[in-house]
Amino acid sequence: MEAKSNMETAIEQLQNVEKQMRLAGDVAGTKNAVTEILHLCFQAGDWKTLNDQILLLSKKRGQLKQAVTAMVQQAMQYIDQTPDIDTRIELIKTLNTVSAGKIYVEIERARLIKKLAKIKEEQGLIAEAAELMQEVAVETFGAMAKTEKIAFILEQVRLCLDHQDYVRGQILSRKISPRVFDADTSKEKKKLKEGENIIEEAPTDIPSILELKRIYYELMIRYYTHNNDYIEIARCYKSIYEIPSVKENPAQWIPVLRKICWYLALSPHDPMQSSLLNSTLEDKNLSELPNFKLLLKQSVTMEVIQWTSLWNTYKDEFENENNLLGGSLGDKAAEDLRLRIIEHNILVVSKYYSRITVKRLAELLCLSVQEAEKHLSDMVVSKALLAKIDRPMGIVCFEVAKGSNDILNSWAMNLEKLLDLVEKSCHQIHKETMVHKAALKV
Repeated sequence: MEAKSNMETAIEQLQNVEKQMRLAGDVAGTKNAVTEILHLCFQAGDWKTLNDQILLLSKKRGQLKQAVTAMVQQAMQYIDQTPDIDTRIELIKTLNTVSAGKIYVEIERARLIKKLAKIKEEQGLIAEAAELMQEVAVETFGAMAKTEKIAFILEQVRLCLDHQDYVRGQILSRKISPRVFDADTSKEKKKLKEGENIIEEAPTDIPSILELKRIYYELMIRYYTHNNDYIEIARCYKSIYEIPSVKENPAQWIPVLRKICWYLALSPHDPMQSSLLNSTLEDKNLSELPNFKLLLKQSVTMEVIQWTSLWNTYKDEFENENNLLGGSLGDKAAEDLRLRIIEHNILVVSKYYSRITVKRLAELLCLSVQEAEKHLSDMVVSKALLAKIDRPMGIVCFEVAKGSNDILNSWAMNLEKLLDLVEKSCHQIHKETMVHKAALKV
């Protein structure tokens, strides 16, 4: 009781000092007074009084911004030293109330909300944690370090994905431009001009820009896996593969390169897939994975692939992915791989045949007539192929896709031939007329 009475007396004396300093506009004196009051409460272990004093001092008339900032920063150091979780939450909420709506402590507020969200997550309240984090728009904070901003947004995205809110997760991920990870960090920081904001140093627990790059692409892989967007997953793994620390360590790049090969084989045929596939084939490291090099070679070679023999060769490799980086390829992956092989085989057949019976096409694809017709129709609808099916005759006609320039050149050539024929016809008529006129005169 005596200790508490002494503390209250000391606080009362410091409050009088704080009032004098505040009214006199003495920044240093006011800061010292408020921080000393908080320090007394902390030393006494009186957390309720600490919370009350923080609220009371922040609401004083004409309270200086510097004093509020010093008070919030001082109290944030006590968060990890609280005796229990309830006291910790109460202190964070008090500081959050004080810093709400104040631009000069916006960074501190963002860090407080991140701490509170982590506590909520540990308690199993993922939805609450995600909602808390979404309240803060760190991209508008001019004084926050770039790495801390990126780390905060990535935490927002991760909580949304954990909460299975994929739409919001994608919207938040767009706040980060992938180009920011390729910036040259070795350059010296430019000198700040007069009037510019001073950017704060990021806390020590914030990862480096290259580590953040890896975290970003791993989160994007989670998002694209939900949509089975294989080409985007392959591009994300390609970006991870290009990180220097990954490329220098075979234990890290081998599983990543395996994933790139698998997802390229699973991706639908389009220019982006073709470009990425050819650039991967040129990679010297691929020679360390002969099976996967063969898989990609088969994808670009214009030859029919037998699905049964291919699956027997790669079935064990496919199942091994469960134990490697990134986990399994997904439930639909085996079905989609078979579909990609069928599409590849149809494209090969279209290169070698201009007309073919549906029955013969089904034999080449090792499918029933109905399945072959269905897959062919799907490719025509998706504009991956130009073909016409004469169903009564059971014949497929493959057409060559013509560009606008080819169509225009063909039209111009036909018109030129037509005009040439008209000119010759007119010449012949004129010749006959002249001959008949000469005969009549004679």
